[in-house]
Amino acid sequence: MSQIFLTYKGFLPLIPFVVAFLSVCWIHPRLVKLAYLKGIVDNPDFRKLQRSPVPVLGGCAVFFGISLGLGIVSPFFDSSQLPIIMAAMTLMLYIGTMDDILNLSPGFRFFVEVLCLVLLVVAGGFSISHFHGLWGIGAIPCWWCSALLTVFAAVGIINAINLIDGVNGLSSGYCIMACLIFGTFFFFAGDLVMVLLAIVCVGALIPFFFHNVFGKSSRMFIGDGGTLVMGLVMSIFVIHTLDARSLGAVFAARGFGLIPFTLAVLSVPVFDTLRVMSARVRRHVSPFHPDKTHLHHLFIDLGFSHIGTTFCILSLNAAVVVCLWALYAVGASVEVQLYAVVALSFLVTFGLYYFVRWNERRRNRFYRFLLRLGRVSQFERRGVFLWFQHLLDRI
Repeated sequence: MSQIFLTYKGFLPLIPFVVAFLSVCWIHPRLVKLAYLKGIVDNPDFRKLQRSPVPVLGGCAVFFGISLGLGIVSPFFDSSQLPIIMAAMTLMLYIGTMDDILNLSPGFRFFVEVLCLVLLVVAGGFSISHFHGLWGIGAIPCWWCSALLTVFAAVGIINAINLIDGVNGLSSGYCIMACLIFGTFFFFAGDLVMVLLAIVCVGALIPFFFHNVFGKSSRMFIGDGGTLVMGLVMSIFVIHTLDARSLGAVFAARGFGLIPFTLAVLSVPVFDTLRVMSARVRRHVSPFHPDKTHLHHLFIDLGFSHIGTTFCILSLNAAVVVCLWALYAVGASVEVQLYAVVALSFLVTFGLYYFVRWNERRRNRFYRFLLRLGRVSQFERRGVFLWFQHLLDRI
């Protein structure tokens, strides 16, 4: 492990975590008041699950915590990569928040996403440039191929994270889990910059998550501003893992598949997005046309609460990561790891969705069992959870 974690710098991740956590705790209620005052809210409609307008400046709160957390520790390590990362995140925040307020066209937003990623590739040198032994492939020799692959993959990841934001706590809860997994990977690889980025995101997301899940008057949605920022962060983690200069290459040399790893962490968002978009295309509808066919809609239709839905989906994603680790532990090849991750990801998205819908049409015993499970998950407004809601709303 890198010596940076054996010195005082090993304590660095704790500082931005605390700063990000406390700064979001401070600014969150102020942004809620501002959003209601200026009418920056998400109004209910036929495909949304809330019954009243909800503020959508959660992304601004999260970004505020991230920027303060990173800014306060940047003088203490080589932070040359951070300016371009922060510039790209700022661009994502602006375009996402504008979309929340003005409802921009998908085409214009897509153009800005691509522009932002080109900025990362050209000015920041970020690129997916190495397969780390998968199918015997090493470095990608053509720079243009690497750049196109990077932009294509990152756009897909950003929109996948954006599209899972459908129930309270899902997108923020998923991003907390993903940041913890990536952060652990980068920690053991000795990549301090990525560790700090991961842990500061966790610190900024936790207070937002609690307000989003348990708050009532203090609830705020993360909005497109937040999901685009966090989608970009997930993209940066993937790009950094699959870079030819990745410090994680030490694990690839030991037989750990880096491409299967990134796919496992992103399994539910990416494969559920593939399922939804392919279904829309089969119906001769634009893949960007909103509907209620995501995996989280399936759980809501079964009567699961928002937190129950979030718990189930995060558990499915975590199961794919655990299975990958188990395969690596027993010595499976990188190719077997990849095929298993892809198969499991299809199973927990495509397979689960269509299997439950098939049982729903037949109203059989299995489907009635799922409905009972859904009713069991309805505990968000009782007991300690109700007390926690009152506590958050008073902050």
